[in-house]
Amino acid sequence: MSQILGQGGYIIFDFRSEPKKKGEEMIPQIKKILYATDLSKNSAYAFFHAVDLAKKHDATIVILHALEPLPPIVRFYGSLGEETKYYQQEKSVDTELIRKRLQDFCHKLDRQVGTACVALVSKILVRVGHAVEEILNASEEEGCDVIVMGTHGKGFLKQTFLGSVSRSVLDRTRKPVFILPLPSETLSLEGLGI
Repeated sequence: MSQILGQGGYIIFDFRSEPKKKGEEMIPQIKKILYATDLSKNSAYAFFHAVDLAKKHDATIVILHALEPLPPIVRFYGSLGEETKYYQQEKSVDTELIRKRLQDFCHKLDRQVGTACVALVSKILVRVGHAVEEILNASEEEGCDVIVMGTHGKGFLKQTFLGSVSRSVLDRTRKPVFILPLPSETLSLEGLGI
């Protein structure tokens, strides 16, 4: 690793491969990536970056989607059996949606760059719970080295520059987090060059 003094006095680290010296500190390797998705069409933009990161580091990707729990008032008026059925059905539908989008996306990407990105995905998780908690739990349970997610930046002053889920994950984890601003809903995969 070499250091370069950038414009404005910032130090830029160059992490390109260099022979390691005995006793030299190593940067932790990236071998497993948690990609958290809200299943929006533009979340493919963040997945594109997760695939690129996985290819560069010879890593695998765990995809996570969190289903928000039903509000207490709905649970109060519904029966527990119906709630369980609802979540099982939603998990099944969302898992299939992720698989379909994954295959569609990877098919387009494979033609573009010639890499089998479906093979990079080691697991697809659909969990019931609050997104922040599920992202943090999955990253620990699955032994992920980094978290990749997009942010819509909605709300008051774009939630002070980051979405509330992204901000909370960033504040509460000790793992590196890649937060990518997602493009507007009008951008398609063709706009990404894939």
